[in-house]
Amino acid sequence: MSTKLNIGLKLDESFENITAGLKLDEAAETTKITERIRELLRSHLHRRGLIVAISGGIDSAVCAALAVRAVGQERVFGLLLPERDSASESSIRGRLVADQLGIAYEEFDIAPVLEALGCYDWRDDAIRAVFPTYSSDWKSKITIAGGQTGGVNYFKLVVQSPDGQLFEERLDSKNYLQIVAATNFKQRVRKTVEYFHADRMHYAVIGTPNRLEYDQGFFVKNGDGSADIKPIAHLYKTQVYALARYLELPEAVCNAQPTTDTYSMAQGQDEFYYALPYDKMDIALLAYNNGEPASQLALELGIHLDQAKFIYRDIQAKRKTTAALHWPGIPMEAVIGPITKPPMLI
Repeated sequence: MSTKLNIGLKLDESFENITAGLKLDEAAETTKITERIRELLRSHLHRRGLIVAISGGIDSAVCAALAVRAVGQERVFGLLLPERDSASESSIRGRLVADQLGIAYEEFDIAPVLEALGCYDWRDDAIRAVFPTYSSDWKSKITIAGGQTGGVNYFKLVVQSPDGQLFEERLDSKNYLQIVAATNFKQRVRKTVEYFHADRMHYAVIGTPNRLEYDQGFFVKNGDGSADIKPIAHLYKTQVYALARYLELPEAVCNAQPTTDTYSMAQGQDEFYYALPYDKMDIALLAYNNGEPASQLALELGIHLDQAKFIYRDIQAKRKTTAALHWPGIPMEAVIGPITKPPMLI
């Protein structure tokens, strides 16, 4: 049975113009971003070069390529920071990017640090509270459910035994929060390593979130959300893929599907966080930002009006609940300036 909306509406030209907003002048965008990076390094940050953590995904690869275009390969340092649950393909693609760009890089396994911090133990304790037979040779992930079927969003824990059997249960808030808190160690340790190298080289740290991630709070505060420059935070994921091809990045990277690469089981970003796959989520966010009604979104995506309304509500909810991730530490009153008349230096 078709889920397409059939209420006598037509997809009008206004929406066609909106979706055309995802089209990118890649050459002009590359010039704009690289010039801005150089300006920020010179006039704001006063740093000599750039640090980029290369995950093997499309966002970090594009950021690394833009960094090289901005300051040259000799002033870009790459980091590959795998851990126990990272997919081997991620490191392979990361090396491909670094080698193609001709940048110096270091590969550092953060698993021993995470183990010492209790990352894996905290996570596994919470998983065993749901599945008592779970052990370290099992795999796991978290998925989101409920919202698009008319209910309230909730999270499920999915585990896989060594013999391939799958089990899933709805997660209570306590164990969900503990698993997420434990896995957030991964992003925060990576950022610590990035800033170590930034300090020793007097470089600035590149942040790699795209617009979907930045807008919808899909990042870890003081983890992958921390950076000195965020070159692609204004670009939708579709545009990042287009830029990757323009920058002639490896095909393996250009064809890679977005994953969290955080849990031991393969996990798509839409499976864990977004209401839709990235290409459709781009259209939804663009439509929302341009004030298009939910009925137009339903027609564009071929979904029921109720589902389109849910997607809009989900965008609103994520902006509200993750707003604090964008905030710096808040002092109780103003600490610096304004100074109307600076003192004389005598």
